Amino acid sequence: MKQLFYFAVVAFFFLFACSSSQKMVIPLSRDLPSVDDNYSIVWVGKGESFIYQNGEYQRDKTNDYSFEVVQRRYGNAWKSVKNMHRIHPDYNGKAGPREQTMFFAIDFAKEQSQIISKINSSLGNGNGASDSEFREQQMQIAVEGISSMAPYNTIRISQHYQYEKGILLETVELFKLKGEEEIPFVRIEEKAIIFRPTTLEKAPTEFDFNQP
Repeated sequence: MKQLFYFAVVAFFFLFACSSSQKMVIPLSRDLPSVDDNYSIVWVGKGESFIYQNGEYQRDKTNDYSFEVVQRRYGNAWKSVKNMHRIHPDYNGKAGPREQTMFFAIDFAKEQSQIISKINSSLGNGNGASDSEFREQQMQIAVEGISSMAPYNTIRISQHYQYEKGILLETVELFKLKGEEEIPFVRIEEKAIIFRPTTLEKAPTEFDFNQP
């Protein structure tokens, strides 16, 4: 019974974090975004969830999700909208709907020999670092609007862009930061495939008249 109670509390706090996007408003604009003034990418993938318990991370399939990210790169500034979908039948939905939306704005700058970044998002603000080709990135965000009783207050995102393979690998860590001490809580392993604007020589699919 104690273990069931623990997982119920964990699920509540974890889902509360992800549902914080409900209070988010994507920045307003009189003009709709286009693909003409930026390099637009769509990432389609999934995230596998792990909860830290008894000194190790344990799989928690009920909090897995699929997602799509529309990433627009305006030179040294990026703007991304992420849509997440939890379809597991045992997802309890205590902290909000299965469908969630998040917004991220990243501004890159050169600082001595490093490429650093400033992050403003619907989850909170933070900083990061990257190589000049944006292949390896790490970001850390201080979560805003979360209870001091929650088992985390910080999100770390580690990204590995494998452009030549058309793949993005990403690790998302939720943890409690007390001074310099990190108390682990949740880890999510994401994998996504890249999609870019293209032209087609013909219709990609056709109705199958041979099927009943």
